[in-house]
Amino acid sequence: MQLTRLSLTNFRVFNRLDLELPPKLILISGANAQGKTSILEAVAYLATFSSFHTPLDRQLVNFNLQPEPLQVGRILGEYERAGRKHSLEVRLILEFNGSSVPRYRREMLLDGVKKSVNELFGQFNTVSFLPQMAKIIEDAPFNRRQYLDELLSQIQPGYARHLNDYQKALGQRNALLKILQESGGEARQLEIWDEIIALHGAELMAARIKALRELEELATPIHTDLSRGMELMRFDYRPAYEPLPDPKHQTVLLQTQPDRTQIPLDVLETGFKTALRGAHREDIARGMTTLGPHRDELRFIANGIDLGDFGSRGQIRTALLSLKLAELNWMKQRTGEWPVLLLDEITAELDLQRRADLMAALGNVEQALLTCTDPHVFGEDLRQNACKWSVAGGMVNKAAA
Repeated sequence: MQLTRLSLTNFRVFNRLDLELPPKLILISGANAQGKTSILEAVAYLATFSSFHTPLDRQLVNFNLQPEPLQVGRILGEYERAGRKHSLEVRLILEFNGSSVPRYRREMLLDGVKKSVNELFGQFNTVSFLPQMAKIIEDAPFNRRQYLDELLSQIQPGYARHLNDYQKALGQRNALLKILQESGGEARQLEIWDEIIALHGAELMAARIKALRELEELATPIHTDLSRGMELMRFDYRPAYEPLPDPKHQTVLLQTQPDRTQIPLDVLETGFKTALRGAHREDIARGMTTLGPHRDELRFIANGIDLGDFGSRGQIRTALLSLKLAELNWMKQRTGEWPVLLLDEITAELDLQRRADLMAALGNVEQALLTCTDPHVFGEDLRQNACKWSVAGGMVNKAAA
C-alpha cells in the first residue's frame, strides 16, 4: 500500500498543502510546532477517522480562519492498493448559526462517493508509533480497549459496525438500569437489551480473542530478540465476561493464556446473554452494566512482571516497539498489503540499539513517514535512501538536505 498524494486544506497549521509522496522512506524534519506531526496526524486520520492528539475533531480545523458561516477542513489522500488507485476524502465542517459554539459535522468520500465511516474502515491502513503511545501499556484500561478497537476497526470487516451498535445498546441498557435503580420496575425489561448487547458483544470478543492470539505469536519472538533473549513477553487478556467454564485464570500471572480461540461465536453469544441476565440484580444496584467488552482489560507481561505496574521505562519502550512491529506484520498477514508506517519523533524514546532494530524493520515496509527535529539522529544509510523534507511555519520544503 502506498500513499501517493496528500492534500490538506485548513487542517491544523496548514491553510493549503499538496504533496506528492514517493514510496519507501520519507524523512520529515523541523523544529517543534511547525506542522511535522500534523502531516502524520492527517495520514493516520484516513485510516482511523480519529486524531491521535485530540478527541475533538473540530480542533483539527485551522483556528486562524477568518470568521465565516461555513469553515471546512479537508484531508484528501490518493493511494494505491492491490494495484488499484483510490482517493479518500474527509471534510471537517463547522457551521456558525449565531451561537457561540459552531455545529460540527463531517463528510467522507471514497473515490468521489459519499460513504459512512463504518463503510470506510479498512480501505486505507496505517500503523502509528508515537511517544505518547506508551499509555497503551501504562495508563487506564480504556486506552488498551481503544487501541484494540481502532486496530480491529481497520482490519476486521464489520467490527466498527458491531462496536457502534454495541455502544448504542449499552447506553440504552445503562439508562434503563438507572431508572430501575431509582424507581423500581421489572428487571425483565432488560432482556431486550441483553439480546442486542450479547449479539454484538460476542462479535467484539471473538475478534479480540483471535487478534490478540495472533499478535502475541508475532510479538513474543520480536520481544525476545529486542531484549537479547532476556525477556519473554505475554499478553494477558482479561475479559469482563469470562466465556470459559473453568478458565484456570487466576490473579497469579501465568506463562500461557487460557485458549478461548476455539469457542464458537454462538456459544460466546449464548453464554454472554446468560451472564447478563444473571447480573441483573447487581447491575440494577450499581446502575450500570458490569459485564461486557466495554470493561475488558489487557495487560502486558514480561518474565511474569506486569509492565503497566512494575515495568521500567526501558522495558515499556521495548514492549511498545515489539507490539508495533508485530502490528505491522499482522496487518500484512491479514490484508496482504503493508500498511503505511508513521513514526513521530520516536528515536528520542529509544536507545541506540532499539533505534537500530527499528530501522532494520523499515526495510520491509512499502512506505514510512518519519519525523524528527534533527535528521542526523538517523544513520547515514537511512538518510541517503530517504526522501528528505523540512517543515517550517506550515510550509514543506522538499529540497531539504
